[in-house]
Amino acid sequence: MKIMFAAGGTGGHVNPALSVAQEIRERFPEAEILFVGTKDKLEATLVPKAGFDFAPIDITGFQRSLAPADLLYNLGTLRRLLFVTGQCKKILRRFQPQIAVGFGGYVSGPVLHTAHQMGVKTAIHEQNAFPGKTNIALSRYADSVMLTYPGAADKLKSAREPVLTGLPVRSEILTADREEARQRLGFPEEKLVILSTGGSLGAEALNRVMCQLIPACAGREFVFVHGCGQQGSWVPEKLRENGLDPDKTPGVTVTEYIYDMASYMAAADLVITRAGAGTLAELQALGKASVMIPYPYAAENHQYHNARALADNGAGIVIEQKDLTAERLREILEDLSAHPEKYRRMGQNARLMAKCDAKKQIADIVLGLL
Repeated sequence: MKIMFAAGGTGGHVNPALSVAQEIRERFPEAEILFVGTKDKLEATLVPKAGFDFAPIDITGFQRSLAPADLLYNLGTLRRLLFVTGQCKKILRRFQPQIAVGFGGYVSGPVLHTAHQMGVKTAIHEQNAFPGKTNIALSRYADSVMLTYPGAADKLKSAREPVLTGLPVRSEILTADREEARQRLGFPEEKLVILSTGGSLGAEALNRVMCQLIPACAGREFVFVHGCGQQGSWVPEKLRENGLDPDKTPGVTVTEYIYDMASYMAAADLVITRAGAGTLAELQALGKASVMIPYPYAAENHQYHNARALADNGAGIVIEQKDLTAERLREILEDLSAHPEKYRRMGQNARLMAKCDAKKQIADIVLGLL
């Protein structure tokens, strides 16, 4: 049994693919699994670390800006496209997979297109509510199309009926327990725990707003845990300028990276976050209310569509970045504190959207095509 995965660029593409690959390996230890990605992105580190073979191709995505530097970058992408098919053919001939599985992004495009041309079965998974251009193109001939959100089906041109599988989440998320996490982290039951994060790099818009919100609300009925990210090293000093020392204020934790995210998310009553597909899948699995601030420059504005999918089901609140203010967040926090049934209901609605067996479903579909 030989299975090829194409995933790269961001953890949102790589981690779900790794989850499925691990599920297949648990069932069939003898299965040969190869990942294809780029040599200078996250996958080049994550895949070997997870114990899977990795083959690099030289490919980049397109920048959407018309700035001179981005136009020059896009010329380089066009040049790489001239040679990437030959690289894919070489890898496919050497490995001879029975199926190639793509998880979106610019890596999937040339790998799955070449595999299809060479008679190899293909399957794709779309993480977002608004599909990317790569998966829209691949859906025309893929042997299986799998979705995280049902609304994505209307935007694809799939030759076959798409299957709603959800998005795989980490096992530690699925086993995290609210009461145990709160007790271990020392969060009082009577306090409303607010977890805010803009991801590993951080989100400047969210960081700036939290620097206003936390001093305004600290010391009341709230506990704040804020992940400022690698690009938010200035946040603690800004909080001090605004009258709050995060190192000396009870109920306030500010850190560059939240290492035990599963525990902190399980302990939280409300999560303030961007709207990446992986994060939202974890919120659903844990049944957490959320305030989502979609990254406005994401391809096809897909984070906004992801967030709307939850908000339309009463599972969260969407604030577009252009409308984000500390006062708006403060109003939400005060309303939820006064009416706890609101955030509990949002969490329940989020949990109803969860598909906690996603990696099993996807593995079933992939293996069923062999």
